[in-house]
Amino acid sequence: MAVELDVFVGNTTIMDEEVYQLWLDGYTVNDAVKVRMEGGVLEECETSAEVLLSDTMDQYRTFQMCERLLYSPAKLANQLLFQIPPHRQAMLIERYYAFDDAFVREVLGKKLSKGTKKDLDDISAKTGVTLKSCRRQFDNFKRVFKVVEELKGPLVENIRQHFLLSDKLARDYAAIVFFASNRFETGKRKLHYLTFQDFAFCAGQLISNWTVGAIDNMVEDMDVDLDKEFLQELKELKILITDKDLLDQHKSLVCTALRGKTKAFNEMEANFKNLSRGLVNIAAKLTNTKDVRDFFIDLVEKFIEPCRSDRWTAGDMRLYLTHYTNSAHILDTFKQELKDHFCTPTQPGHPQPGRGHTGQGRADREKTDPEDLSMPLSCCAYHKPSASDISKAPLPV
Repeated sequence: MAVELDVFVGNTTIMDEEVYQLWLDGYTVNDAVKVRMEGGVLEECETSAEVLLSDTMDQYRTFQMCERLLYSPAKLANQLLFQIPPHRQAMLIERYYAFDDAFVREVLGKKLSKGTKKDLDDISAKTGVTLKSCRRQFDNFKRVFKVVEELKGPLVENIRQHFLLSDKLARDYAAIVFFASNRFETGKRKLHYLTFQDFAFCAGQLISNWTVGAIDNMVEDMDVDLDKEFLQELKELKILITDKDLLDQHKSLVCTALRGKTKAFNEMEANFKNLSRGLVNIAAKLTNTKDVRDFFIDLVEKFIEPCRSDRWTAGDMRLYLTHYTNSAHILDTFKQELKDHFCTPTQPGHPQPGRGHTGQGRADREKTDPEDLSMPLSCCAYHKPSASDISKAPLPV
């Protein structure tokens, strides 16, 4: 008996975005089928469970064959095996390199090594992210880290160009690379209230203002290595707490500016010297690797927690730090001390050491105008990657 069949032949690879996400999330074929059935796909497509299973298996095979191309996303556009439209290629890449905030929060600041990979079982159980998905995300972090490690030029741009990621995702990966390189401590209990996006924001500020790339935009690791010369210069800020007269003048200026502007004024006035010592001492110790690693925990313990205990709001903290920084600019003794240090004559052909890390653009970083010489204080007071920026997250309960 003759059987009539309708046959359609095409060369465009069919990919179901829902199934792709299930594959990325680490679901097995059978589990993915169950999820699809619970979503009502059988009724929607008027098909059977057997056909759904076959379709899911076929989709999984396609994704597995495409995966090797996703390791180097540029290859996806140049290969001929799969006919995938550009917008679908972008979706495949973006989703493949997407990550779970809960997972990245657990590995942020850790070395991207085999030792950390061995802990993925525990991280999977803790976060609820499947082990397969944890491995994919970890391998992506490591892959991006290795590719951009020795490249010259801006970190975010290198990631965006080599992995064809969106600007937002490229910046998130830049934060991951930056934290992994500098090994910042983020796992202590007192830091648990901070989300990955809180740390990513701070990473962006540190990259823009504190790295060697803020001066020279064509050096290796330019957005990864902290500027050691700048960190050494921060020690000069200790005059703000070691000179009693200067400390008293600074307090007077700040308190005068704050009076009547905040309900926490009494606490600010009473604790000014302790808070100032805390900030300046953190800055002065950043030449030591261990103190760099403990940067965030030191900020929380020595500045944020005291402010929290006095019931400061995030707005109070921003106001305090703004006046703390601005008031130092008009301290004549402080400006003269910085001028004497930063304006020391240098060898011909060498830049003046006073770069004034203002975060106003790389070209501005070489200014030696006396009015700009006290600008490193803005980094000491964390007015750029500041305690107030960190406090945008809810204070720990």
